[in-house]
Amino acid sequence: MTIETDDYRDVWVFVEQHDGTAAPVSWELLAKGRELADETDESLVALVMGDDVSDLAEEAVARGADRALLADDAVFEPYRADPYGEQFRALVEARKPSIVLIGGTHTGRDFAGRVAVPAHAGLTADCTELAVDDEGLLLASRPTFGGDAMATIKCPAHRPQMATVRAGVFDTSEPTESDVERAAAVEEVEVVVAEEDALSTVLERVVSDVVDITDADVVVAGGAGCEGEVGPIVELAEVLGGEVAASRAAVDEGWIEPARQVGQTGKTVRPHLYIAAGISGAVQHLEGMNDSDVVVAVNTDPNAAIFEHADYGIVGDLHEVLPKLTELVREQQEVAA
Repeated sequence: MTIETDDYRDVWVFVEQHDGTAAPVSWELLAKGRELADETDESLVALVMGDDVSDLAEEAVARGADRALLADDAVFEPYRADPYGEQFRALVEARKPSIVLIGGTHTGRDFAGRVAVPAHAGLTADCTELAVDDEGLLLASRPTFGGDAMATIKCPAHRPQMATVRAGVFDTSEPTESDVERAAAVEEVEVVVAEEDALSTVLERVVSDVVDITDADVVVAGGAGCEGEVGPIVELAEVLGGEVAASRAAVDEGWIEPARQVGQTGKTVRPHLYIAAGISGAVQHLEGMNDSDVVVAVNTDPNAAIFEHADYGIVGDLHEVLPKLTELVREQQEVAA
């Protein structure tokens, strides 16, 4: 199938929402999308789908979108892949965006393929880096070979160029005061799907209690040095009001659940404080946390690579160091109270 690539313009960002609350990755993609749109001299368009979510469309404009497309109907709540996929595909075929960015969440991964396959689009999943080349082609980079290498993929012959992007890898766009009339920049589009055409019905929705570590301000991560005992990691995270995370080594051993893995094959975090306990500092792990504001490393090996990337380093056994840190924090909290 031959595509007239010149017919495709603009950078689209899908604003994922649940119960009227936008997923943080949506605003991250809007910030990156703004950069790409400026480089290609195209418009940045936010696509919002849901029930009674016009406020999110206006917020997308406030956060940098040139305009927003709004598909507002009860059929989109709660999320189901077939109505989302069908509506998105219809808009892509009618409006012909050049680049489409979708959060690499469960939702984004679920329906992105339903758009890409029938639209004959190029789709790169789980990206951690985005750029455009001199010809305006999207350069979508993602870990490969188990995180040992990075692959950069571009799609010169098909449109749109689609990418699902991992949460936490880009800065968040912030609302700005401008002369733009937000409501006027929102276009409500025709909804092309109906409830009677939906292939699935949601009888009950159960929300998982697994915490998204990408939102945490404080992360305490354990590695191979835990040697199966993660109690000190958990206690320090609790007293700091943070989240527990892990390197791949600790996850592979089954000490900490996979949803908490940080690194190229896990999640990317950008907390204010990242404590790496018993983590050697392999490149694959650093890729997932090297944008943390402050890094504290605890390791028995004074030559561990993690120290080269830490603001503060403690050479010692985490099973001895972390309980002392936990006690110090508790003492300071009691004094402050």
